[in-house]
Amino acid sequence: MSKPLVVIAVGGNSLITDSTHMSVLDQYQAAGQTSRHIESLVEAGYRVVITHGNGPQVGFILLRSELAKDVLHQVPLESCVADTQGAIGYQIEQTLANEFRKRGKDVRLSTVITQVVVDKDDPAFTDPSKPIGPFYSEADARKHEQSDGWAVKEDAGRGWRRVVASPKPLEIVEEDAIRILLEHDVVVIAVGGGGIPVIRDEDGMLTGCAAVIDKDAASCLLAKNLGADTFIISTAVDKVMWNFGKPDQKALDRITVAEAKQYMQEGHFAAGSMKPKIEAAINFLEGGGKHVIITQPHLLEEAIAGENGTHIVP
Repeated sequence: MSKPLVVIAVGGNSLITDSTHMSVLDQYQAAGQTSRHIESLVEAGYRVVITHGNGPQVGFILLRSELAKDVLHQVPLESCVADTQGAIGYQIEQTLANEFRKRGKDVRLSTVITQVVVDKDDPAFTDPSKPIGPFYSEADARKHEQSDGWAVKEDAGRGWRRVVASPKPLEIVEEDAIRILLEHDVVVIAVGGGGIPVIRDEDGMLTGCAAVIDKDAASCLLAKNLGADTFIISTAVDKVMWNFGKPDQKALDRITVAEAKQYMQEGHFAAGSMKPKIEAAINFLEGGGKHVIITQPHLLEEAIAGENGTHIVP
């Protein structure tokens, strides 16, 4: 394929602009805004794979399930991930298709419900750390711990939450299908929410498991395996900051892997926000990738042209 391949990881929070715009319609409209910028990349001659987060959306499903538990069965966590892959994939696919139609372009798109294999012996399963769902009082959290088998932890002074394992992604089950779609010039939406976590047994059979895979880690694995030219991590900031939140904070325009490692070791990137993105960027580049961009969705065109965003290179 002669056209360069870009994998764009869209954050789940990118679909929720603020606390007053959280409805499905609000999320659809936010997806449409992002799609306009992705459409420009396709029109500029890039092959595109879109991945996305789902943290807030999984939290909504879990809260609905909790509120309805006396009437309906609760939803397993891996099914929550599958549900959000379908719903968010639909939003991105439809809004992006509409953008192509507005510009008179006939472009095919496909959302792939994607399973990602993890190791049943991953240490994350014995030390759950990924907060999901709503906040609870300690008393209510402890009740869930006793009655539902949840692992619960206090979250940064804001309340108690359910925590689940966040194991390392090892294999993307539908990777061959994604490759075939790309070979036929289809824009692909895949690995939503880090993928549906599954475990492969000795006979090769797959079983879902209660976990949440980091979206950027899974997107990085896909980008590496596909041989992507550029890996874009779309997030809530224009650029990565050195000394973020401090009086001497500085926007980073272009850094190397060595500099990224140094800044990470010095503690410039928060564990729950920028650090996983920097780790994914380093992993991609050390795995043969050429270029990582971290920026906001509305800056995609400027960033790909080198005029905005943080650019990380080997």
